[in-house]
Amino acid sequence: MSKRRFIALAATALAGAGASRLVAAGPAHAASGEAFEIMKTDDEWREILTEEQFAVMRKEATERPFTSPLNDEKRAGTYHCAACDLPLFSSETKFDSGTGWPSFYDALPDAVAYRTDFKLIYPRTEEHCRRCGGHLGHVFNDGPPPTGKRHCINGVALVFRPAEGSDA
Repeated sequence: MSKRRFIALAATALAGAGASRLVAAGPAHAASGEAFEIMKTDDEWREILTEEQFAVMRKEATERPFTSPLNDEKRAGTYHCAACDLPLFSSETKFDSGTGWPSFYDALPDAVAYRTDFKLIYPRTEEHCRRCGGHLGHVFNDGPPPTGKRHCINGVALVFRPAEGSDA
């Protein structure tokens, strides 16, 4: 291999590695300057979120599948954003998708927002809290009726609030 070819290949590899770091560095909405009703610095978010919640909700990490106690939650109630307490999902729309994450076929009105995410090369629909921008998970077109959607949500991004009269 010639020196020129080696340098070209190395430069291409470094550029690709740099782009990967940019994608993984943090939420796309933070980089784009997108504004939300609730805005905080990383230090302020760290004060109210656990380390795992911060990684998922502010840095778009994914919790390990089958680790959330919310997978087994069967009571009537509402699932709220763990960062800002906005109601996001009703237990009436929750279903067992078998994926290892809490799944819902619909979100509450005006609760979530969407963005296209290319982190796995192909486009996916990322879902986040419309009030604080916290990353929740992704939505896919393989869910049950009536919507055909599967909102695949990180359990650490949610807090469950049981309905009154629901077994506690």
